[in-house]
Amino acid sequence: MIGLGYIGLPTAAIMAGKGLKVTGIDINQHVVDTINKGEIHIVEPELDTLVKRVVQKGLLTAQTKVESADVFLIAVPTPFKGDHVPDIAYVESAIKNIIPVLEAGNLIIIESTSPVGTTKKMREFILSEKPDLEDKFYMAYCPERVLPGNVIYELVHNDRAIGGMNEISTQKAKDFYSFFVDGELHATNAQTAEMTKLVENASRDVQIAFANELSMISDKAGINVWELIELANKHPRVNILQPGTGVGGHCIAVDPWFIVDGFPEEARIIRTAREINNYKTEWVIDKIRKTAHAFKVEHNRWPKIACMGLAFKPNIDDLRESPALYVTQALIGHDYEVFPVEPNINDHKHLRIYTIDEALAKADMVVYLVAHEEFVTLKVSDKVVLNFVA
Repeated sequence: MIGLGYIGLPTAAIMAGKGLKVTGIDINQHVVDTINKGEIHIVEPELDTLVKRVVQKGLLTAQTKVESADVFLIAVPTPFKGDHVPDIAYVESAIKNIIPVLEAGNLIIIESTSPVGTTKKMREFILSEKPDLEDKFYMAYCPERVLPGNVIYELVHNDRAIGGMNEISTQKAKDFYSFFVDGELHATNAQTAEMTKLVENASRDVQIAFANELSMISDKAGINVWELIELANKHPRVNILQPGTGVGGHCIAVDPWFIVDGFPEEARIIRTAREINNYKTEWVIDKIRKTAHAFKVEHNRWPKIACMGLAFKPNIDDLRESPALYVTQALIGHDYEVFPVEPNINDHKHLRIYTIDEALAKADMVVYLVAHEEFVTLKVSDKVVLNFVA
């Protein structure tokens, strides 16, 4: 298992829990050492007990160097470079490290979100280095589709789209996943499987963009957007999502750009949705600043601001592409006195994290950026309150 992050570690632990001997590979020595102690470096319900159990049984070990195996799974990041251009350097690096130990009969599966054509490109690269393995190894693409906070359950029970470079690769990958996945395994080709992952998240991004656009229109019209959506959803064929601070995470905030990059002339709605959701975050910052200015006019001083939530969605610790974190850092950059609150994180490299009680005791203004369960029952009556996630 190459990559021991939010997907790689749970997947490795689940496979080990089914009795497979799993070696996890990660370039971060701290991650490797943590796992080998039977501990975890991320927050995910049930993962800690599972990892502890399989490590103690000797079924899961971690190291920094790739070794020979029957199956290689790749779950490494695919970030951007430049202007929303997909960077598959980590996938390429994983493949390069596999090549020296790759043997006939081995199966390689890429799970990392990737531009369409990546699996084919990686197979061609392998054959350029080891032409003698032509038609002697198997290669497929199988994206995850899980919800942070419920990863263990969903990795086992969700359906999977599995696309091989040929029919036998697809079947080999299906046989492998059937060992630990109870959901239905849908066979396709690699390109379709790659696009399936991107389309799933682009679809959700478009739906969220509609809700976020509604929230900005409603604010200008003096309408309560939460009531508006609730009433509109009474229609039997309408299901509008809830607006928020923007869109974060490594999937919805990133994957649509992979389609836009590959198909710039055709992906018009997808591009617009990304722009709307990014703009919503800037709109939130502007709304907070205008409210802060009104406070200053009334009280002759700038307000102290409690930013409630830093993660990209409720009840997790994941800060990747988080609009809440972006808003908080932007306010600090504008020289406001800010008290960041994130119940799922004890400390942060660049920010001091305050408890809820500490922040509320100091703040004049409370800004809800993430709908964490800890915030639901809070009663704040003596402060200016802005709620972007009610």
